[in-house]
Formats: sequence, C-alpha cells, structure tokens
Amino acid sequence: MSKVLVTGSADGLGRIAAQQLVAGGHEVYLHARDRRRAEDALNATPRAAGALVGDLASVGRTRALAESANATGRFDAVIHNAGVGYRGPRVETGDGLEHVFAINVLAPYLLTALMTPPDRLVYLTSGMHRGGDPNTSDLQWRRRRWNGGQAYSDSKLFDVVLAFAVARRWPGVLSNAVEPGWVATKMGGPGAPDDLALGADTQVWLATSDDPDATVSGRCFYHRRPTSAHRAASDPEVQNRLIDACEELTGVAFPEG
Repeated sequence: MSKVLVTGSADGLGRIAAQQLVAGGHEVYLHARDRRRAEDALNATPRAAGALVGDLASVGRTRALAESANATGRFDAVIHNAGVGYRGPRVETGDGLEHVFAINVLAPYLLTALMTPPDRLVYLTSGMHRGGDPNTSDLQWRRRRWNGGQAYSDSKLFDVVLAFAVARRWPGVLSNAVEPGWVATKMGGPGAPDDLALGADTQVWLATSDDPDATVSGRCFYHRRPTSAHRAASDPEVQNRLIDACEELTGVAFPEG
C-alpha cells in the first residue's frame, strides 16, 4: 500500500485517479482549493484518508498546503494533477502573477520544493506542450500580447521541464510526466475523443506500480507508454533557468538532492 497525494482531486482526472488509487487499497489524500470543494471531493471518494485545502493560485496558501501535507507524514508519491486551461483573458493572482503559470508551474514547483521528498513524483502535462516556448524571459506575459493557448502550452512544457529537472537533481526520486490525451474534462470538453480512465490510469501506475516500465525516471508517458517530449525539456540549461525563475518568484530555493 502506498500513501499518495493527488492535487486537484475534486473533479476530472484527479478525482478519477484518486478513486482508482482507493480501489487499489492505497492511502489517498485528496486536495481542493477550498473547504467546500474538499467536502465534495470526500463525498465523491469517501474512502480517502483525508482532504487537504490550498488555493494553488496563492504562493502563501500553497506553502501552507505543503506544511499541511508534511504534517500528515511523508508521502510515497505525489501526483501533481491540478491545473487551469487557456480559454480566458490574462488574469493576475493576488501575488501579481499570471495565473496560468502560477497554478500550472509555480504551485507544483513549491510543493516539490517544500514537501518531504516522496519516492515518486508525477506531473500532468499535455500534448500541447510540444508547441510550448522554453524562453523564460517573459514568463508573466507582461511584454507580449496575451495568447491563452500559448500560455497554456508553455506551462505544460514547463511541467515536463520541472519533472525532468527533478529526475536529474534528485536521482533517488522517480520523477515523470504524464500526457493524458484529449479527454472529456471541463478543460477538454464533452466531445474529447480520448479515454478519461486511461488518462488517470497512467498517473496511478507511475505512482504505485512495481512494473519495471513504471520504475523509471525522467520520462514522459501516454497511456503507460513512453512518448517523445519537447527536446528543450531535457536541456539542463532550460531546466536551470526555470528553477532559477521559480526560486526568484517564490523566494523558495530548490533543495539539493
């Protein structure tokens, strides 16, 4: 049995992953941005061990979430599933940060840096990451004209960059990215053609399986199979630039392995 935290598990892929984990006999902690959604998450997955609350749009509340998670004891795996899409204008968080980058990239960075390192880390990406731009000079979209689709693609590329950076810096931790496919979540829409259960299944498999194909690090997966990632994700210079930017924006240094 593994102890697993699934961020963004009030609905969508996160909820399905949590339910699959519970069905497999694992100790599962859910996560939602507020108490009402945490109650909804527990009602949907009643055999979960608990639900942690933290708004990932806030640096302070994400730090508090990391503290709450650590207070429960060390996790065997953390699935960074939470994220936002791209169908909207540029919005700044209360910290003055562009919200897609803040939620999709800075939040998993903070949780990774502040939580006791687990044995396994899983980061949710998207096939759209292949259209992402690895340039870190304007992460907040202050000099460029806003393009929500590009901002999302960039954030999903940076999730793979983060996964691969952790794999390189922490050789004792299995760190991978998952591309779930175009699935029928709120983001993907009801007409999405990919299998929703399979998108969650790969997260669960990487978080808990002893299958030799799952006990690897620094890979990107689609439906339990390795898939190619944007070549920038494997570039140590790109990884270091992203980590440096996240450290500067949050004031939290990335721990040495």
